[in-house]
Amino acid sequence: MRFNFNDLHFLVQAVDNGGFAAAARHLGVPKSTVSKRVAELEADLGIRLIHRTSRSFVLTDVGRDFYNHARAAVIEAEAAESVVQRRQAEPAGTVRITASVPVAQFHLADRLPALARAYPKLDLQLHVTDRFVDLVREGFDIAIRSHFAPLPDSDLMQRRMRVERITLVAAPNYLARRGTPERPEDLAGHDGLLTGPAAGTWYLKDNGSREVQVTPAARLVADESSVLLKAAAAGLGIACLPEAMAAVPIANGELATVLPDWTAGSVTSTILTPHRRGQLPAVRAVIDFLAAG
Repeated sequence: MRFNFNDLHFLVQAVDNGGFAAAARHLGVPKSTVSKRVAELEADLGIRLIHRTSRSFVLTDVGRDFYNHARAAVIEAEAAESVVQRRQAEPAGTVRITASVPVAQFHLADRLPALARAYPKLDLQLHVTDRFVDLVREGFDIAIRSHFAPLPDSDLMQRRMRVERITLVAAPNYLARRGTPERPEDLAGHDGLLTGPAAGTWYLKDNGSREVQVTPAARLVADESSVLLKAAAAGLGIACLPEAMAAVPIANGELATVLPDWTAGSVTSTILTPHRRGQLPAVRAVIDFLAAG
């Protein structure tokens, strides 16, 4: 059995408005159009849906059942259309983002201006802090967190933003003074710039999945990557830093990659958002933009 889906819309409007004439006025079409479409629907179905005379307009028993399903189908179709319209509409409104200092400096500082230009009706608000932020309680739409291990399960939506290698870097003048390591074991004789007292051993892996543990001499310990970056550029020693953080100093010659075939693991940046806020068009636009970068 086949019928024109648009005829369901005419039937629903006729019933909801109490007749063909009222439905025609509501739809802005001739009365004959509504009457004809409902008649063709009845012909396609092979049943009478409406008892109609010059003075009455009453659904038949089967017509009432059919109308209930038809109305539900029309509502679902309109909801589907509205989803597309919302996606196509220009995102607008306030989006509150929280991120750590390194994420803000090395991932968002260049991306947010581009995002603001792409969506001029967005009001972007970035709060930079290294403390743990409760998104729901503090009213944030998005948090971006960098982590070495998988994040614990939570009620937050997660979307990976990027995964980057952690590479070994040092200033050219340091390498000229102390020599360039040719194998991981050589690092034991070098000054290391460490993230913490307990992080004195570096676990390195090459492209062939060979793993080596090395312990450089602790020259400086700091739990802030930006400090280690500056210390490495100043020639104090060798540091393990994410690729994005070291990219510009390497490009301008302040730093050089040490043992380029080896990495000290990887760091993942993940976009987190509460489920309800994650469905808002403005928030979704920001998430899609950052994840695509």
